[in-house]
Amino acid sequence: MLLFFTLGLLVHFVFFVSIFDIYFTSPLVHGMTPHFTPLPPPARRLVLLVADGLRADSLYELDENGNSRAPFLRNIIMHEGSWGISHTRVPTESRPGHVALIAGFYEDVSAVAKGWKENPVEFDSLFNESKYTWSWGSPDILPMFAKGASGDHVYTHSYDAKKEDFGAHDATKLDSWVFDNVKDFFHAARNNQSLFSKINEEKIVFFLHLLGLDTNGHAHRPSSRDYKDNIKKVDDGVKEIVSMFKHFYGNDGKTTFIFTSDHGMTDWGSHGAGHPSETLTPLITWGAGIKYPQKVSAQQFDDAFLKEWRLENWKRRDVNQADIAPLMASLIGVPFPLNSVVKMTQKKEVTLSFLFTPFKLLSDSTQLNILRKARSYIKQKKFDEVVSLCKELIHLALKGLSYYHTYDRFFLGISVVTGFVGWTSYASLLIIKSHSNLIRGVSKEVKKPSHLLPCSFVAIGILVAFFLLIQACPWTYYVYCLLPVPIWYAVLREFQVIQDLVASLLSFPLSHFVGYLLVFTLGIEILVLSFFYRYMLTAGLIAFAGWPFLTQLWTRAKITSLSWTFFSLLLAVFPLMPVVGRKPDISLVMGAGLLLLLLSLFVVTSLMKRKGSFIKEELLVHGLQMLSTVLSMYVVYSTHSSLLKKQGLPLMNQIVSWATLASSLVVPLLSSPVLFQRLFSILLSLMSTYLLLSTGYEALFPLVLSCLMCVWIYIEQETLQQSGVSCKQQLTSIQFSYNTDITQFRQLYLDDIRRAFFLVFFLVTAFFGTGNIASINSFDLASVYCFLTVFSPFMMGALMMWKILIPFVLVMCAFEAVQLTTQLSSKGKMNYLRSIGFVHFRKQK
Repeated sequence: MLLFFTLGLLVHFVFFVSIFDIYFTSPLVHGMTPHFTPLPPPARRLVLLVADGLRADSLYELDENGNSRAPFLRNIIMHEGSWGISHTRVPTESRPGHVALIAGFYEDVSAVAKGWKENPVEFDSLFNESKYTWSWGSPDILPMFAKGASGDHVYTHSYDAKKEDFGAHDATKLDSWVFDNVKDFFHAARNNQSLFSKINEEKIVFFLHLLGLDTNGHAHRPSSRDYKDNIKKVDDGVKEIVSMFKHFYGNDGKTTFIFTSDHGMTDWGSHGAGHPSETLTPLITWGAGIKYPQKVSAQQFDDAFLKEWRLENWKRRDVNQADIAPLMASLIGVPFPLNSVVKMTQKKEVTLSFLFTPFKLLSDSTQLNILRKARSYIKQKKFDEVVSLCKELIHLALKGLSYYHTYDRFFLGISVVTGFVGWTSYASLLIIKSHSNLIRGVSKEVKKPSHLLPCSFVAIGILVAFFLLIQACPWTYYVYCLLPVPIWYAVLREFQVIQDLVASLLSFPLSHFVGYLLVFTLGIEILVLSFFYRYMLTAGLIAFAGWPFLTQLWTRAKITSLSWTFFSLLLAVFPLMPVVGRKPDISLVMGAGLLLLLLSLFVVTSLMKRKGSFIKEELLVHGLQMLSTVLSMYVVYSTHSSLLKKQGLPLMNQIVSWATLASSLVVPLLSSPVLFQRLFSILLSLMSTYLLLSTGYEALFPLVLSCLMCVWIYIEQETLQQSGVSCKQQLTSIQFSYNTDITQFRQLYLDDIRRAFFLVFFLVTAFFGTGNIASINSFDLASVYCFLTVFSPFMMGALMMWKILIPFVLVMCAFEAVQLTTQLSSKGKMNYLRSIGFVHFRKQK
């Protein structure tokens, strides 16, 4: 069984890694020839200003008095330059946004594994192609463009990472630091001949990264006065920098300015997903090589922004974020960053000719035809038609790049699915073989194994390996394609069990078989749909609420049935609550804490009435856990008040929070081994941490879920007695133990499939009941402010992940109790729980 468990971990690890290898691989091809425009560049230098987290509407819209929050930049739009919207892509995070802006490509999502800081794949950038680049700003952004740059010509100036504090009194100081240091730099250059000569060279870049808006947006929301005042602060700073550049270079007209943002931000202060408030960022350009404003009478766009912003008379030019990099490169005359991809040649070289399928929409003949037409139009001076043809060619080229980049996706997907289905089949067959009555009566005669089956699979494996070898496939392809071979060999070795299973299914009455199949299909469909529509969880819980009334449970255990219905319906409310866009409501967190304390008092009082079952040590443990709950409530309230006053996170609150988190993993082990006392101790400890990580209604979720899990344990015992499988045990006599009395275990029955479905459904509910783990912007950074406010992606991510896992742990602990109370062996799972520190149950003798 230990070997089976180890193999299971390995197989699932491979399946998990395959997701990133299939969907999140880098699109870059290295070793390309540099390309740049042959025309003389209009600018000698370029100033790139990126206001991190600035939304397009927040900059362009007028305030309640009809005035612009950024009067200098609005004056640029009307009198000096061009403007528009830069369209970003998911994930709308700082690193991918800056990579798109400065390197000219959309980076793969695997960069999140390095906290958006390190370079998972080395890439070229505008800074690398420039003669010199000086940058000022966040230590999270600047180093990734300096690292990997050829030569020593990219200089970075960053403030201390501790300044990135969401609880700081004034986050605009981050922007003031940048503006002040740029001024000091140019002042020092006048007295430094070497530096002075460098900044008077051509093909140089100055990069100003302004993080204040992103910090204020996370801490106070984009609708706050802090965020809007920060826009005015940035506008004033940009005005001063522009004036300084003009004065320093004698107003030579050789400086280009580009002002934009890496991503926007939702109304609730988060980003990462694809909401328009996150993907629409401002773009304002002026200076050398930039067209002056163009007045128009009408413009065709699919939105109403122009009228809202009162900019309908100034021509708007929208771009894709990755197109800003080649624009900047052409303005100062440096080669375009070498991140363009040539995928067809690369894929054709490593694919067998009879298997290669080219991109039909852009065949060689189509390319030649478009180029022939373009040359003809140029001779006829039909330049608008040439531009139209070029746009068509660009559109087809982008589709072709996507086609070749995902060329192997279907092939790899089939391989992984084949392996996963095989592993699921093998695990199911082993369970049926070991824990059911299905194969009783089967002859125990040992048949001489045939050599045909293993030889066939060895031959298949050799063919697959040879096929991959001649195509020069990466080593990971061998893993994905060869893994199904031994798995399906193991499945077919259990052919006798398969025969018995089929015979057993055929022995069912047709009406029963069809009924079970329909119910099974409906249940699976609800689970699948719940990943896309959270309200399907509500539908499932409502169905659960009516389950006791469709069986004889209602007549046998009325109170338990009513409790099950009540808590199922109560839990069904949570998937209907908003995931994003909600404001923090500390009163709900306080309410959850009070309910937990009342429940604790009730449980402790009930246990104390039982003579000899509640000793002083146990009372002390529960008392400490109740005190921890009170402290958590105080920390949440005081931290919220302190941050509202912009006084930061109190040190004592931070210490108490981390101590509570650490103790929550240890204290339950000190509680009584009796089943319900241990489960309640786990709830108290985990809820103390969960309160610290809550900002609103979600604080009530684990409490309601735990109540339903408690009723589930009771109701499953009733169903077992109803089926006549075994007699009812006293739950108060079951306690934790490392020893397992295997003589008490029974075989699997049809009702156990229903229990397994309940487990999966509750796990899905635990994950999606109060949030959407598939959407980055559903996470609110305010959830971790009791622990830290200084930006730390890995630590913040770990805390948020633990918040997601707490309901999951509660469900798994309850299911382990169900397994014991229904006298069902769970050998593999018990070994797993033992390996990660969970203890087991047994019936007290």
